Amino acid sequence: MTAPVPATHPRQFLEHLYNAAVTRAMPLHNTAACLPPPPKGRTIVIGAGKAGGSMAQAVEALWPADAPLEGLVVTRYLHIPPRPEGLPQRIEMVEAAHPVPDAAGLAASQRILAMVQGLTRDDLVLCLISGGGSALLTLPAEGLSLEDKQRINKALLNSGANIGEMNCVRKHLSRIKGGRLAAACAPARVVTLTISDVPGDDPSIIASGPTVPDASSCADALAILKRYGIDVPADVLSRLESGALETPKPGDPAFDGHEVHMMATPQQSLEAAGAAARAAGLDAHILSDEMEGESREVGKVHAALARAVALRGQPFSKPCVILSGGETTVTVRPLQAGAAKGRGGRAGEFCLGLALALQGQPGVYALAADTDGIDGVEDNAGAFVAPDTLTRAVAQGMKINGFLDRNDAYGYFEPLGDLVITGPTHTNVNDFRALLIL
Repeated sequence: MTAPVPATHPRQFLEHLYNAAVTRAMPLHNTAACLPPPPKGRTIVIGAGKAGGSMAQAVEALWPADAPLEGLVVTRYLHIPPRPEGLPQRIEMVEAAHPVPDAAGLAASQRILAMVQGLTRDDLVLCLISGGGSALLTLPAEGLSLEDKQRINKALLNSGANIGEMNCVRKHLSRIKGGRLAAACAPARVVTLTISDVPGDDPSIIASGPTVPDASSCADALAILKRYGIDVPADVLSRLESGALETPKPGDPAFDGHEVHMMATPQQSLEAAGAAARAAGLDAHILSDEMEGESREVGKVHAALARAVALRGQPFSKPCVILSGGETTVTVRPLQAGAAKGRGGRAGEFCLGLALALQGQPGVYALAADTDGIDGVEDNAGAFVAPDTLTRAVAQGMKINGFLDRNDAYGYFEPLGDLVITGPTHTNVNDFRALLIL
């Protein structure tokens, strides 16, 4: 661990906690214990996710130099990490779009599915899965075009649906998700190494579980589509209604002998941030690694807790740090006539809701950021909130309610110099939130 940063420098201190959380989730620190020995036959590495590049490099660094290794991993654009000097490349890495899939992701998925055809019981498939894999590993079900998947994906992202709901739909509209990739690998042994970015660390939800059984059903997917008013082509709707698009279920022999290893989780990263806070002499309290709900509303709840600590010393004594993780959602509001489209993501919207509810509460500082380094589709990881956030914004003619109305966290925090910009971190354990109460 790096040297403690004093809490007397709130922004640097909170960024230090964020860095501790991200470092705990880096693949090279967590891969060795999960790797099986080389098989008699081939070892094929496949995978998808924002951490795909760094996971593949970790396998390359740890796999015996004299053991065969080949494969293909797809990650988000600009998320392939710099190659360490002297590390030979044995796994191909390609990039594609996230959160809305594109033709590059489709081509990569087709290649991955073709790569695992014709394997034997002597072969091993290492599947590297991390958050973001649902969009990156896109292979539409029969009757769906890439354009259909893009439209449905955008509608889900804007609907306020949680990650479990979105991935249930994605699994049933795919030829590769929901366990179908594992079935394609048969009879080879499949070992899945995964980094969790979902509440509860359910491997069937992470990247829509391409190599694990799926307990959800076509009926569940239909109910979600109906709940959020999302249309699908008539023939696809009919196949969902008939169960023709059902996924492989728990107990299916396609998964016999398969293993899943959870390499990093949101809770572990929150614990690392808590340890960094305690090393600086502050108490640290983890609320939960599974928080869901509207980002702005979660921000308001965190603000109420922080104010209780600041004003009454309840339920925690100050000075202290309050940490939380999970995956909140943003429901994109319809724009008023003439209004500019907002820019932002979950972390930024959380900070807007938090700042509004705090109303400049003295002694309360906060940082919220996505651990992959990208908040939504912008170039920032998140944002920073201080007691003078609202007053500094008003001095620049910015009223926070208007920015909330158009989901424009980026437009609010950028002029204040309060965006948190890290660049891609090459891992992903989802939302990170830290409140410092002095």
